[in-house]
Amino acid sequence: MSLLKLVNVSKFYHNKKNVSTGFNKVNLSLDQGEFVVITGESGSGKSTLLNVISGLDSYEEGELYINGEETSHYTEKDYEDYRRKYIGNIFQNFNLVNSYTVYQNIELVLLLNGEKKRDIRKKILEVIDLVKLTKFKNTKASKLSGGQKQRVAIARALVKNTPIIVADEPTGNIDIASANEITKLLYEISKNKLVVVVTHNYEQFAEYATRQIVMHDGRIMVDKKLKETEEVIDEPPKYKNIRFFNKLLIAFRNVFNIKIKFFLLVLVYFILTISVFSNYTSLSMSTYNNEMFKMSYIFSDYSEKRIIINKKDKSAFTDEDVEKISKIKNVREVVKDDILIDSNTYLENPEIKVWDSTRINDIGNVKKVKYGHLPKEGEDDYNVAILKTYGKASKTDAEKYLNNTFKLTNSNGEEIATELRIIGILENTDETSVDYTDTLYVSNDVLDRARTETNLFYSDIIVTLNDKVYSSEDYSLTFNLKSNNNVPYGQAFVSEDINLYYKDFNCLKKNINIKVKNNYYENGFDLYISDTFKKNTISKKLGYDKERYDEMAYTIFINPDNYKELFNQNTYQMSVYVKDERKIDTVTTELEKLDINVYKMMDMTSNIFGEILGFAVLFGKIRFVVSIIVLFFICYFIIKLILKSRNTYFSTIRTLGGNKKVLNDLLNIELLVDINIAYIIFTTILILIRHKIILKINYLYQLSTFFELKDYIIIYIVLIVMSVLIANRYSNKLFTNSVMSNYRENE
Repeated sequence: MSLLKLVNVSKFYHNKKNVSTGFNKVNLSLDQGEFVVITGESGSGKSTLLNVISGLDSYEEGELYINGEETSHYTEKDYEDYRRKYIGNIFQNFNLVNSYTVYQNIELVLLLNGEKKRDIRKKILEVIDLVKLTKFKNTKASKLSGGQKQRVAIARALVKNTPIIVADEPTGNIDIASANEITKLLYEISKNKLVVVVTHNYEQFAEYATRQIVMHDGRIMVDKKLKETEEVIDEPPKYKNIRFFNKLLIAFRNVFNIKIKFFLLVLVYFILTISVFSNYTSLSMSTYNNEMFKMSYIFSDYSEKRIIINKKDKSAFTDEDVEKISKIKNVREVVKDDILIDSNTYLENPEIKVWDSTRINDIGNVKKVKYGHLPKEGEDDYNVAILKTYGKASKTDAEKYLNNTFKLTNSNGEEIATELRIIGILENTDETSVDYTDTLYVSNDVLDRARTETNLFYSDIIVTLNDKVYSSEDYSLTFNLKSNNNVPYGQAFVSEDINLYYKDFNCLKKNINIKVKNNYYENGFDLYISDTFKKNTISKKLGYDKERYDEMAYTIFINPDNYKELFNQNTYQMSVYVKDERKIDTVTTELEKLDINVYKMMDMTSNIFGEILGFAVLFGKIRFVVSIIVLFFICYFIIKLILKSRNTYFSTIRTLGGNKKVLNDLLNIELLVDINIAYIIFTTILILIRHKIILKINYLYQLSTFFELKDYIIIYIVLIVMSVLIANRYSNKLFTNSVMSNYRENE
């Protein structure tokens, strides 16, 4: 039984309009031990016949047998196995990997065939010595002469240890001396293998040929046996699948072996990373900004950074509690006077036409000012304040406010401070509030007054007089409660209208009980009505102009210290502001561990644009997906152009036994290394920007701080998926055509 047999085999080429013949009705039987030389003029079909024999090209008619097995039904995978088991190729153009050394070119075959790297060194060195290239073993193929390259190609075919060696014009591109040595070497090989050589120069091989075949116009015209050969029967070697470590070795070698290719691929992937980052950030920021259109009809400050807290047991917060909360990661500020945050105060000065809404805070929190000065010794008293404007402070602000005196009132019109002098102005560069309100920093005395008046607003006032109970909760309370320095402690001054609540129309020297009740505490005491006032006496007794008597009717005045005892209690409710609202859940988790009720402001607001913003977010997501698809195809097109120069390498891998999966895995690993390098460079730059080490550009800094670990992971996954799809798409394209078709495309 012949090793290789062709029965009426024909090969045709198809293009859009025509069909041409490579060769027609070829019948041939070839055995091991033969040195077959095929000659003929150009276009006679000899190279096409060699490609069909070697499995690099398919055939359309007839049958080709290998060891008696039909091959007409072969799939591409079957041809891969066939080339791997039976065929060693020697090409006219060598088809070496020029960036590999002599040793690496030969090693490549064995790595693809599943050999362990540590077990093959001796075998490689022996075959290198056989082709007389020992001193060039570490020389790159690109540095060798034509004859030396052909020797490497022969050594590569030899080390593969297949029963068939096919050589297409093996002496066509080398000098005569090298050609003679190559011819003799092929003859020596043929003693236990089938060597098939295609050549224009039969004389070069005449001395050694055991069989001559002459082709003309796609047919065999001469098939002459020149020498008797001994029958050789060898089983083709058995191969293992390529090892994963071998894939890694080959792929990593390919990453760095051509510097310009490596640089271009990393550059493309770096630009791709920036593009994906830009599109992802655009989507995330758009979604985030849409969330910022939320507002509250209850709270003045509905910042996403704000958390309102109280204790689960309704007890007051201690200084120790405040310290613990302040130390929680991502907490920026703890505001004890939470009740004042949503209660605006107003600066009034008719002479300079100002009636500005402000929020008040402790003047001790101010460390520096832009205009004016901080409180000096003896100046930090009831009458000084520092104004922080929303946004940048201007000279106009300084002229308008600085050293001018204002009256401070609350939203109910109650006076908190009558003569408040602005001594400093600073600008708000990190505003947590979203309602564009200025902040006024005042002394503790002013804060106490504001706190008291605000607590009054949020509490239920219960007054018992003449054994009857009047409550603000059920609107039965028709008189007001105020403080006045002229009233002695433990006593009360009331308007004469209060007499109407008594049977004898006389309230003097009677007791009155005043109680305050709210969500957190209940407090009260009895007072002694020591005096009454009317329009003519209000100025003398309380210091009010008599013109204001009408608004003071049905009013109970008590001592300021009694007033504080009622309303200025411990801190039961606070606000916590976080540095980064995207990490707010980690703060809420820690707060809940302290037995604290948590109310995130972001959960207590509603979107003012409703469905419109919902559509905007959806459109943003669609745009992101479309942009990723567009980026994929642009990136694929560019990478295809870069890799096209390496199609000969990929085809060589196929001739050496690399199947579709092997080639796909090698390409995947190589591109994944490139994209990981690009991503590491990108993330390093982004981190350096975040820490303001390089590129101190505010926009880039904001983008970098916007990114969390999950965002880095999401972008990384997107890039990896894109890289895998690019590799798979390109490897599929390589296997659309036969090996020879790919070679021809690159000639």
